[in-house]
Amino acid sequence: MGEYEMLDVDVGKTTTVALNRPEIHNAFNSQLIEEMEDCFRKLGEDKEVSCIVLTGTGKSFCAGADLNWMKSMIGYTREENEADSWAMADMFETIYTCPKPVLGRINGSAFGGGLGLLAVCDYVISVPDAKFAFSEVKLGIAPAVISPYVLKRIGPSRARYLFISGERFGPEQAREYGLVDEIVDGDMDEIVEKKAKILSSSGPIAIARNKELVAKVTDMGWEEARKYTVGLIAELRTSPEGQEGIGAFLEKRRPHWSVK
Repeated sequence: MGEYEMLDVDVGKTTTVALNRPEIHNAFNSQLIEEMEDCFRKLGEDKEVSCIVLTGTGKSFCAGADLNWMKSMIGYTREENEADSWAMADMFETIYTCPKPVLGRINGSAFGGGLGLLAVCDYVISVPDAKFAFSEVKLGIAPAVISPYVLKRIGPSRARYLFISGERFGPEQAREYGLVDEIVDGDMDEIVEKKAKILSSSGPIAIARNKELVAKVTDMGWEEARKYTVGLIAELRTSPEGQEGIGAFLEKRRPHWSVK
């Protein structure tokens, strides 16, 4: 792992990645976006990492775009805006397709693009006093880049209202919508540790392929999905990891990945 100025990364079997711009509520700028993409790409390739916890430092999780950064973009051309947006899109896609489980530890409020980070996590745990909003519409823009991931999480009917209203909502509503999976009023680190252990307890290749399965099948036609899924299970059953997992189950022992 490289050294990052805007991320605090604690590397281990369970690795914590913390957005580290607390003075401006961990808001995005081009450097943070670049560091996030680089960090998650490298962690995804690290065989020693089993689970990634994404969180923020300070009182907030992520306030979305840094206003000073947005101010600098006022004079951008259409082409420059597209290049900038592609960088953000690549960051979200790198996190979403990361082969490792990504656990969102939402330590405070999230707005705008910050909610995109919730949407690309595999499981999201929030503090009870966090506030959320798709606030882009209040600035005359849209949560465009994060919308594919948000729509997968909450569906079009919820997204339609939240996108056009910019209304603030709390964790209970976020859980109802599907953006948050669990609300913790107490020792969040204990719950995160337990969930990370669960997420790290299965075959690493199987975890990656299961994440890929969900992402692909939801966008496939019926016959395409049938062909893909039949091929996938045949591939995994005959793979070294699949043979080990099935063999361990039949022999009533733990598979090799759970005894490290």
